[in-house]
This record gives sequence, structure tokens and C-alpha cells, in this order.
Amino acid sequence: MTNGYAKLVRKVRPRTIFLLRHGQTDFNVQGIVQGSGIDSSLNDTGRRQAAQFYAAYGHVPFDKVYTSALRRTQESVQQFLDLGLPHETHLGLNEISWGVREGTRITLEEDAEYRQVLAGWAAGHTHGRLTGGESPEEVAARQRPFIELLKARGDERTVLVCLHGRALRVLLCQLLNYPLSCMEGFEHSNLCLYKLEFTGTVFTIRNFLDVSHLAAD
Repeated sequence: MTNGYAKLVRKVRPRTIFLLRHGQTDFNVQGIVQGSGIDSSLNDTGRRQAAQFYAAYGHVPFDKVYTSALRRTQESVQQFLDLGLPHETHLGLNEISWGVREGTRITLEEDAEYRQVLAGWAAGHTHGRLTGGESPEEVAARQRPFIELLKARGDERTVLVCLHGRALRVLLCQLLNYPLSCMEGFEHSNLCLYKLEFTGTVFTIRNFLDVSHLAAD
């Protein structure tokens, strides 16, 4: 009976998934849209944020590190990769494409199309997109193979995933079974952390928009 109980405990012990947004870039500071078509690097602040995250979590025994194919995510976890941790890049984790708006500076006050599309998403019209860009539904579709891979690799008990702001919102909706119209409820900032537990059937948030690691000296 004792052995059976021990096996049961091992079986139901949840896995831990760290979802991390990349650190700051000069485009973030300048208010310029990046998206999947802009392969920017971290700036000095972003590199400091990455170092602060490593200082707080470098002791965690991650079994795998996943990033998008864009360098700002890989640079955000480079110190973990330097440890020799297994690493995979996935196009499915890339940021949404903002189409013709990428590389331009836009604000909600100045861009009627941008306002209209975001309002449409919140109203449930998640097939909408900016000109030449992707819809949240298309981002969700390309994320699903990664989600299935993540669920299937039960031997990876503790996982670090670094991706992008809008992609993070879409991924959280999918993992937590929210409609994509709820995306805006998942706030984000550079190098913020969402920590999830996965029982094998259900994902649960344990840390929501955690930036406590950035408060360290």
C-alpha cells in the first residue's frame, strides 16, 4: 500500500511551466511595433533584466528551455543556455505578425485601424487582423503543435518558455481554456513571468505577471 501511494504521488505531481516575456528592446522604448518580422536584440536594460531573472532563477533545475526563433527571446535566457541546458526553438512561439505596421510607431490615439482591430478582438472577432498581418486565431493555430508537444513530454518536469507579449496572451488563453477575446486580461511587461502548474490535464496559474525578480539590486 505504501509503494502504491508513492507511485500515485509521483504520478500526480504537477509539472512546472515558466512562461517568460523577452526583455526590453530599443523598439519597446521607442514605441515601434516589432512583431514576427522584426528580429531585434535586447538593449542594455533588457540585458540587465535577463541577468536579474537569472540571478533569481538560475538555481532552478530546468529540464528544457524553449524560445521563439527570434533572437530577443534567446538573448533573454542566454545565461541558462550557457549552462548547457537542452534548448529548442519553435516558430509557433514567434510574435504575432502586425503586417504593414511592423517597424512603425503607432499609438491607439493615432491609428484608427489598430484601434478597430483590437476592439474587434475584445468583442470576439478574433479572425480580424491588421493589413498584411496575422489574426489571433492564426497565432493560436500555429501554437497548438507546440502545446501538444509540451503536454506530451512528461519527462520534462520543469520547463522555461520565452516568447513575446501578444503570443504570450494567446498561449495563456489556450492553456487555461479562455476564449481569445479575453487576451487583454493577461497583462505583460518586459521580462515578466507567468508560472503555471500542469497536472497532465489542467494548467493552473501560480504566479501572475510576476516581476519581483526585477526589483532585486
